Amino acid sequence: MDLKKVSKYLSFILRHQPDSIGLELSDEGWADINEIIGKTKKFKLTKSLINTVVETNDKKRFLISDDGSKIKANQGHSVKVNLELEAVTPPNILLHGTAERFLESIFTQGLTKQRRHHVHLSKTQKTAISVGARYGKPVLFKVDAKQMHIDGYEFFKTANNVWLVDCVPVKYLDKVN
Repeated sequence: MDLKKVSKYLSFILRHQPDSIGLELSDEGWADINEIIGKTKKFKLTKSLINTVVETNDKKRFLISDDGSKIKANQGHSVKVNLELEAVTPPNILLHGTAERFLESIFTQGLTKQRRHHVHLSKTQKTAISVGARYGKPVLFKVDAKQMHIDGYEFFKTANNVWLVDCVPVKYLDKVN
């Protein structure tokens, strides 16, 4: 089984459309692994396959519960979930990768979460550029996270080191390339 295909499928049902297979997420985004296996008709899922996807996913998109019975996506949801994250002090600078075609909107509105819960930021240039490249020619922005934090914006850090914030106004952005 193609692990990338399973990862995309899990992302789709855990972050965007659990109802597409009749799955109900807990308030915190958890889903019962046996229920996912039973309701998946596209291909044959097993606990072992799901565990392999979670363990080998380079972006650490998923988390399995301590007892091994549940799974959830770490971030990127368009469905309402409580990620149970506490606000933390961010590093001075964070990065955001996007596609060149979004520049006009960003210079007008800043970074907005669109249909997701948060704007996603990274500490590494490699990750930010990789994210931006998914949508077209990548562009990199530096975010003055230190000043945003001083100004009262809350930052959250996920288990897989993605930094989340509700928005990034234009005044905190600096285009790198």
